[in-house]
Amino acid sequence: MILAINIENTNTVVGCFEGENIVFVESISTSLTRTGLEYAISFKNIFELHGLNMNQIEGTIIASVVPPVTNVVKEAAKRISENEVLIIEPGVKTGLNIMMDQPGQVGSDLVANAVAGIAEYPLPLIVVNMGTATTLSVIDAKKHYIGGMIIPGVRISSESLTQGTAQLPKISLERPKKVIGSNTVECMKSGIIYGTAACIDGSIASIERELKEKAAAIVATGEAAKYIVPHCGRNMFLDENLLLKGLKLIYEKNQK
Repeated sequence: MILAINIENTNTVVGCFEGENIVFVESISTSLTRTGLEYAISFKNIFELHGLNMNQIEGTIIASVVPPVTNVVKEAAKRISENEVLIIEPGVKTGLNIMMDQPGQVGSDLVANAVAGIAEYPLPLIVVNMGTATTLSVIDAKKHYIGGMIIPGVRISSESLTQGTAQLPKISLERPKKVIGSNTVECMKSGIIYGTAACIDGSIASIERELKEKAAAIVATGEAAKYIVPHCGRNMFLDENLLLKGLKLIYEKNQK
């Protein structure tokens, strides 16, 4: 089995592959104060929950956008398995041609998404990743990663409303009863859900105008995607495990 770990600002996603099959996908909170032992215990508990033996792990691959946590999680992975732990960083083979001003600044999560997107979807492709931030990554018809956009994420937008205003309450991330809200909570839900969907639709349209062609495919992923995609005007593939699949592909590319 291959263990794939994606360290995000809010959550750390843990997935396990056996061959081409995803055995499980679980999520734990990302914490700057948690020790390697504590992360290892969390990983061990996940395996036990699914009735799996950690001795079956053949190798581990990690993507991270939280540098202070990266080596702590690597230490945790080594505690539960003595096999190779690969971190996506400069020098790791990805097969992705990044046409950015500073390719090394492209997040490992975006790289993994792009690698899986190229493998599974027609080009040109736009990958919409709805995590702590919402990112749009553009891959052209020649499989080049040419750039993208970064937008405040759904939860960040929601939290900024409540933190920056005295009378707006915290809300759950769910569809409002109608677009035109009739109370404060419904108005906020409508703004977050439909406003985000409209923002993504508009961003895709702007990207396509600059590309001078329509994207052959648009794939959405990330924790908030399942809430937003149904309300977007553009047809999109919803692939919640896109990043983990990219990690597995990158792991395989780096095996001798």
